Amino acid sequence: MGGVPEPDALRSLKRISDPTRARILRLLLDAPDGRGSVTRLAETLGLRQPTVSHHLKLLREEGLVERSQEGRTAWYSITTDQLDRVAELVRDEPPAEDGAATERIIEDLALRYRGVLSRESVEQYVRDSYDRLDGRKNRASLTSAFAVSRLDALLRATGARAGVPEVLFVCVQNAGRSQLASAILRQLAGDRVVVRTAGSEPADAVRSTIVTVLDEVGTPLGGEFPKPLTDEAVRAADYVITMGCGDACPIYPGREYLDWDIPDPVGQPIATVREIRDDIEGRVRDLLNRIDAERLVNTAATD
Repeated sequence: MGGVPEPDALRSLKRISDPTRARILRLLLDAPDGRGSVTRLAETLGLRQPTVSHHLKLLREEGLVERSQEGRTAWYSITTDQLDRVAELVRDEPPAEDGAATERIIEDLALRYRGVLSRESVEQYVRDSYDRLDGRKNRASLTSAFAVSRLDALLRATGARAGVPEVLFVCVQNAGRSQLASAILRQLAGDRVVVRTAGSEPADAVRSTIVTVLDEVGTPLGGEFPKPLTDEAVRAADYVITMGCGDACPIYPGREYLDWDIPDPVGQPIATVREIRDDIEGRVRDLLNRIDAERLVNTAATD
């Protein structure tokens, strides 16, 4: 594979890069023949082959690594017209602590989901979650929380963990309306409902005005933070509530989809944000009443 990479390929690499990928690139640059196989790279790095394959796949998608086949062996090398730019990049690789934290998260979650999910699946979701949170403060701890949410959603979507109804709130930045709705529903429903949030274009942090208006009514935000919208979150949900995110949310049969026409609180004065909060609270209360009523009907039907 190969081809001409996008003009901003270097910036793209920085967005997905971690110390392991930087080491892979350096090994390919330093190899006598300028190439390496998954087996050879895994042995040198002391990593599992699926881990190396995952990193190489991401590097290929960015147009920075190309693959050639010789017999039964696939060889990887730096894309020819990217050699200088890659060499410049790996001289300024990210701190090794990030890579160590990611490996620790993988090991911890592999133990947590042992007997339910394979280590390879856990690793795939952890690394993808880490990539999606590029540029965030406290990236490692956010990665752990995001990966757990996604893995739990995956299990529910595949039927491994059925149970209480699940609601997914989606807005553009997952920093305003969806956070208001999720915090209020968690407060009202407790463990009767599983609540998740996501954004089609997530911001770096929840808006300070959102935290303020929630605090005014004694509703905790907890450790919530803006998260990218993922397929497994939608598939796990019984109710998907969208608020201004357009067609970003995929449609699956068997889910209840509701679109709430609510103004975006970004840039609004605090009085307007309070009005939005109160509007959302009324809608959330109606939704919870509906969920409770439907659950009673379903319970009666199975008795």
